[in-house]
Amino acid sequence: MYTLFKIEFLKVFKKWRTYIGFIAVGVLVPLVHLAMYLEGQNSLDFITRNLQNSFLLVGNLLNGYWISYIILNVIAVHIPFLITLVAGDLLAGEATAGTYRLLVIRPISRMQIISSKFLAGFAYSALLILWLAIMSLGLGLLIFGTGELLVVRSELIIIFDKTDVLWRFLLAYGFAILGMTVVCSLAFFFSSLVENAIGPIITTMAVIIIFIIISAIDVDIFRLVKPYLFTNYILNWREFFNDPLDTNKIIKSIFVLSGHIIVLLGITAIIFQKKDILS
Repeated sequence: MYTLFKIEFLKVFKKWRTYIGFIAVGVLVPLVHLAMYLEGQNSLDFITRNLQNSFLLVGNLLNGYWISYIILNVIAVHIPFLITLVAGDLLAGEATAGTYRLLVIRPISRMQIISSKFLAGFAYSALLILWLAIMSLGLGLLIFGTGELLVVRSELIIIFDKTDVLWRFLLAYGFAILGMTVVCSLAFFFSSLVENAIGPIITTMAVIIIFIIISAIDVDIFRLVKPYLFTNYILNWREFFNDPLDTNKIIKSIFVLSGHIIVLLGITAIIFQKKDILS
């Protein structure tokens, strides 16, 4: 199984589209750091202008933690679209290249093929989030240093001590990997249905956009389906920056997202088991 995974992993990273996400993060995040280095204090003063009238703010609030939190909020929303570029091609790419038969006639089961390809997609998703963590948190701490983390929400403002922040980021990035794995599973599922990678990529993006719109519209008919939409949960990494932590919400999100992965992967496996590669 390890050999199969290694082969699929190398196949993923031999395609140019695999590097689009890494290049995008590698370009955008340093630009954000540069903007914050030049204008970050003005942005921070604007956010805390009301607080400064009532409180004396001390410490290094313009730090790598705060900037990384801003980047997570801005960029994490768009990461799913980068994931689909690779996950949508995992199976459909084989059909396009005409290599389905070569895959299946090898002395390995179809389930092993599905598993190795999905693990390769999962590895790509995890590495992309890890790359985001290195570029945002790692580079941010190197440039701006550590300090208290200022989290501004609509109803409250939380300031975390610098000794109480790093573990929150680590868990948030871990949760983000789980959320992106759901996106990978969805694109992987659509990839098993067609013979061209463009279809799964566009369809997955369309589903995500539709789910986000449904979640944003507050009407009775949509309230019934909202609890079953994974888009309601993939951004719940933000819960790790609450005080106190809403552990019930976090655990529920983990179970729901994990359930989506299991169901989507199971359906994909059934489809691939029955796929007629001779037609």
